[in-house]
Amino acid sequence: MNGKDVHKIIVACDAGMGSSVMLASQLRKELRKYSVTVEHTPVNSIPDDADIVVCHQGLADRAAAGAGDKPIVKFQVFLGDPAVTKLVSAIKNGGEISA
Repeated sequence: MNGKDVHKIIVACDAGMGSSVMLASQLRKELRKYSVTVEHTPVNSIPDDADIVVCHQGLADRAAAGAGDKPIVKFQVFLGDPAVTKLVSAIKNGGEISA
């Protein structure tokens, strides 16, 4: 999937400790001018209209079960993770995004 085709990102979480909410907020701020919606949802409730799912590596299997064929960007660190940085760059510059 090309980054220019992304319109909705879901940040999927589990524990609700706030770290994923911070990540969703950061992505919203970074991607505001690119018309990308960023939502925060439980990993078991990924909406059908998501283009990309972003989740912690430990939740990837559960996210995959509910994400269908949508690419899943897995990260290890909530803020400053290279996988998330690569996703943002692909959206801004039109690069390819892979699961």
